[in-house]
Parts: sequence; C-alpha cells; structure tokens
Amino acid sequence: MNEQLHFADSGEAADLAAFLGRLVHYDRAAAVRLQAGGGAVAVFGRPPSFDVLAIRTVRLAASVAAPLDVTVSAGELLESVDEAAAAVTVPRAVTGPPWTGVLPPRGGWRQLAGLPGPEAMGRAVAAAIAEFRARDEALPPQHRTRSERDRIGREIWSRCLGDTELPLRAVHAAHSLGFLRPVRATVAAPASAEPEPLALLAAGSWLRLRTPYGSVATRRPGATGGLGAFQVRPV
Repeated sequence: MNEQLHFADSGEAADLAAFLGRLVHYDRAAAVRLQAGGGAVAVFGRPPSFDVLAIRTVRLAASVAAPLDVTVSAGELLESVDEAAAAVTVPRAVTGPPWTGVLPPRGGWRQLAGLPGPEAMGRAVAAAIAEFRARDEALPPQHRTRSERDRIGREIWSRCLGDTELPLRAVHAAHSLGFLRPVRATVAAPASAEPEPLALLAAGSWLRLRTPYGSVATRRPGATGGLGAFQVRPV
C-alpha cells in the first residue's frame, strides 16, 4: 500500500499542487524526487530549458515515522494530491532521469549579499524576455532557426543578475514557477511556520535562490557545463 502524507494545512497542499502543475505544463513526463524527514517533505523537479533544479518544501502535520526518499511521476503525484483532506498518496516509484541523483547539498549554505528585491528581479526577467522577442523578430527569415533562437536564449539567460553570480535563467525559473509572488497571509500561524525570507545562498559550487515559496538551485558560472554534465552521485 502506498504511503500517505498529511500536510500541515490545505494551503500547503494547494501550493504543492500548483508547483507540480507548472512542472507538468513544461514536461508532461516530468519526474520529481521526494525526500521526507521530520515534519516536512522536499520535492525536487527540473523544468526543461531552464537548466536549474526547483525545490518546493511542504510542511507536514506530523513527523514521518521513517525517512522517505523516492522518485515518482510528477503527473501521478499531482493527481493524488487531495487539497480538501490536505494529504497526498505517494505513487509508485519510477526510474528517474540522471538529475535525480545530483541534488544540492543539504547544509553548509551561506548567504551572499547583493540580491535585488522581487520587483527588481521581475523587471530584469521582463527586460530579458522583451530583448529575446526583439532580437528574434529582427532575425532574417533564413536565420530564424531553432539553433539560432537557442543561441540567443543562452546568451541572454546566462547573464548574471545585477552584481551577483546568479544567472538570469534561475530568476526566470523562479518567476515562472510562482516562487516570486507575494507571501500569502496566514491566520494565527506558529512562528515555526513563518516562511523563510528571500535570499541568495551559496554552498561549494552551488547557488540557490531561496524564496518563501520555494528555491531554485544551479551551479555557479564556470563550475560545469550545466546540470546535464554533472557527475551523478547519491545525496
């Protein structure tokens, strides 16, 4: 019998469903890795084209009896979320893609300075999207190929945000996944339930954009050729 997880409240269930829905929108065959321990479960996904890992942590109503670490279909997990009951039934495990063995470190993160606020990040993403569209429209018909558009996209989204090392693609992913929206007000929420503030963190060769609704992690510029080139190892 598949394990059932009970969330702290229906809002947690709704946020997880929204996150999974966005992943499935980008890739109907998406897989996610779940790691549950203590009073929370972390869900890791990789939206295509962004070259980042997205992490959504969901509070549980009670600590799990035993740690859970499994890779499942994002679509099946989404279908099993019961918002009214604030619960989810973990579907059967699947053979995950290589990235599921290359998760960011659990600890050792330190905060970096220089991260702009959410509004400034939103403007940076909007400006990058506008630049891509303008450059795409300016291409001669014979140059409007997938490879040329990909080249323009890589150039734009590989740029760093302001004075930080964070690539714009990570901010774009956070924006597209709904991580940069205003914080939802909660009634009589305990101090332990307060969302973590927006921050840019680093651990070794990893960078992580942390928001109240989730995180986006990527390798620092120059560390490797991207997520696809990482050495696969369990975490």
